[in-house]
Amino acid sequence: MSVKVYYTTVTASREVKSQQAEVMRILESKSIQFELIDISQDSSLREEMRAKAGNPTAVPPLVFNGDQYCGDYKMFAEAVEEDAVEKFLKLA
Repeated sequence: MSVKVYYTTVTASREVKSQQAEVMRILESKSIQFELIDISQDSSLREEMRAKAGNPTAVPPLVFNGDQYCGDYKMFAEAVEEDAVEKFLKLA
């Protein structure tokens, strides 16, 4: 299994940009390898992300372990607060 982060390089939202950067920074600081999937490259990737998350209006960043949905930014941030990132990522 590998950690995947669905994100976008094309957004006018400062909030989304900031959330994406924070997810990447925290994963890197914990030496957790992850794959970035840019949904702006192909609309089918956005649909795939939403289908896997079970939410037709989901917006990045969304985190997965393989095809298993871990959560969105809010859930990730809560896991960081609780020092439970590995559990959130289904690595522990």
